[in-house]
Amino acid sequence: MVLCLISASSSFSLQPGRSGCLCKCMKVQNCGRYLMKQADITRNKIIPSARVDTVGLEVFVVSDLHTEYTENMAWVKGLPKKGKKKEILLVAGDVAETCEKFVLTMSLLKASFEHVFFVPGNHDLWLRREKENYIDSLQKLDKMLDACQRLGVETNPSVIDGLAIIPLFSWYHESFDREKDITGIRIPSLELACKDFRACKWPGGLTNGDNSLATYFDAMNDKNQNTVQEMLASCNQIISFSHFIPRLELCPEKRMLFYPNLPKMIGSDFLEARIRYIHGARGSTNACHIFGHTHFCWDVLLDGIRYVQAPLAYPRERKRRMKGGEDWLPFCIYSNGKLTENMSPCYWSDYYASNPRNPDVTELAPWVARFYGKL
Repeated sequence: MVLCLISASSSFSLQPGRSGCLCKCMKVQNCGRYLMKQADITRNKIIPSARVDTVGLEVFVVSDLHTEYTENMAWVKGLPKKGKKKEILLVAGDVAETCEKFVLTMSLLKASFEHVFFVPGNHDLWLRREKENYIDSLQKLDKMLDACQRLGVETNPSVIDGLAIIPLFSWYHESFDREKDITGIRIPSLELACKDFRACKWPGGLTNGDNSLATYFDAMNDKNQNTVQEMLASCNQIISFSHFIPRLELCPEKRMLFYPNLPKMIGSDFLEARIRYIHGARGSTNACHIFGHTHFCWDVLLDGIRYVQAPLAYPRERKRRMKGGEDWLPFCIYSNGKLTENMSPCYWSDYYASNPRNPDVTELAPWVARFYGKL
């Protein structure tokens, strides 16, 4: 995502921790900028992703690699090469802006993990820096999927040692956002704020302005329907993953975001319907969905499904995180035959674990309000 980084990159230093209250647990002072810490806060360490002595299959997850950044490509190149253990990596989109960098990145990941799964993100389909003259973003997608097939990168559902992995294609739609808008301030339009409108190119009938892209990408999953049904009948443990967000609760409230209209370009109701079909209306202790896009670390249980985002994100964002990411990503989500413990700290999901979500409140958070003048 490009726009979310207006919110994400600016808000990492402002995000609450596991004790979870901006007002009660911390004193926020205005000294030209907001400072978060006036109290000692104990935080659990993020579970390391280093390869340790474990039994059986391990599954690692990461999103938003953005390897057009030199630091991010260096991080990928620094991953240890695969050994004798069976390890899976799920890459939840936004690998690179150009097909050349995409192929290089996926080649490096394939050298580090026995199995690599991938779903595309919006940045992967940008055309603005491509040397090749693609007809549209769908032609580029076809070339990327062909490259994945050549490299042995998996983009279809598969069962490995009894564990079902289900990649889900998706795209966002504006109607996904049903929460109250922030009014009384000048907010840039989606077309101005989101580079997808200019960096992607679509054939006739597909546009970012309606649900057409979301339904098109969701329909790409139909070809795997029979395979998924067989998995539901035979597998007790299923991990699904996508680039985009399936639920609004997986993003901070609008009043907390530096771009309050961000929820209009992050998620898909069609995606959540797919996830519910896979994991059941009530979920289960084995239900897990991985996502990306917003660059917020996230780990939460909602209606019986565990939702996790483990983004590498932009270098400037990692510098603002309490645990940057270079030394614990990709995150190990599955080991010793079960899902691992929660990732922590996760800032916003930790905050909402202790504080109710109240989207009807439209008064901007102090760190956001100072950037906007009233109409």
